[in-house]
Amino acid sequence: MSMHPALATRAGIGLRAEHAIEFVERRPDVGFVEVHAENVFGRGGRPLAILERVRRDHALSLHGVGLSIGSTDPLSREHLDRLATLIGRFEPALVSDHLCWASHGGVYANDLLPLPLNDETVSHVAARVAQVQDRLKRRILLENVSSYLQYSHSTLAEWDVLAKVSRRSGCGILLDVNNVYVSAHNHGFEALDYLRGIPIDSVDEIHLAGHVRNATAHGEILIDTHSRPVCDDVWRLYRIALDRFGAVPSLIEWDADLPPLDTLLAEARTADAWLARALVPAAVPARACATLDAAFAH
Repeated sequence: MSMHPALATRAGIGLRAEHAIEFVERRPDVGFVEVHAENVFGRGGRPLAILERVRRDHALSLHGVGLSIGSTDPLSREHLDRLATLIGRFEPALVSDHLCWASHGGVYANDLLPLPLNDETVSHVAARVAQVQDRLKRRILLENVSSYLQYSHSTLAEWDVLAKVSRRSGCGILLDVNNVYVSAHNHGFEALDYLRGIPIDSVDEIHLAGHVRNATAHGEILIDTHSRPVCDDVWRLYRIALDRFGAVPSLIEWDADLPPLDTLLAEARTADAWLARALVPAAVPARACATLDAAFAH
């Protein structure tokens, strides 16, 4: 597979249409920009023209939501062809999608749905990742999704499935720290166990986002909305992730109730500050697992 330049170890932001013109005009100092691949699948028009201008000044990460890697539907040849064309045109540093399923019988759910967590899923997904990487001629990343239900026939932890798929297929991992936090709360597992279960050398990008808390008859549930600032607990978990995985390019995601661009840039500067500390080992002494547990206790 062809090699592609790595992202600088900086924080980036997800570029949304509402901020695109301002971003192009201001050319802010961010480590990279991430766009949803499907939003620029067209052959022309304003989105591609803007992306051409953005790409002149910034490294790019392409993040997909439509691959449906865990579905039993055949992989979409049209989707892969469009993605390959986009990759050839813009030469992104990273290409990613989600460990989930999103379609059945050719009908798309417009959501990122969790998979049964077992060895059958591992084999199925790893084989499909291999097909995707062969078609794109490059390594892809898979992101952990937030979830709100569990399958009764799951036999593995989610982090074990993600780790096994990565090892078998050679794909990397896009670790969404907010999704780890949300799912840990919703299902009652330890977020630190998730981090410990992910191979250290497999994480090539980290996502950070906000969530909301909803009260239900069965207790409080967290919803991954990408509509709020990163909360203090997720920042704390992020710092622990940097201790484990080292300084990894990190993205601020914000998709709903969009604030001014300056708010996203401020969030990216906060991530940059923690990345800078992680790049200087003496500034953040190594901590034993027991110390990390105490740091995250609340």
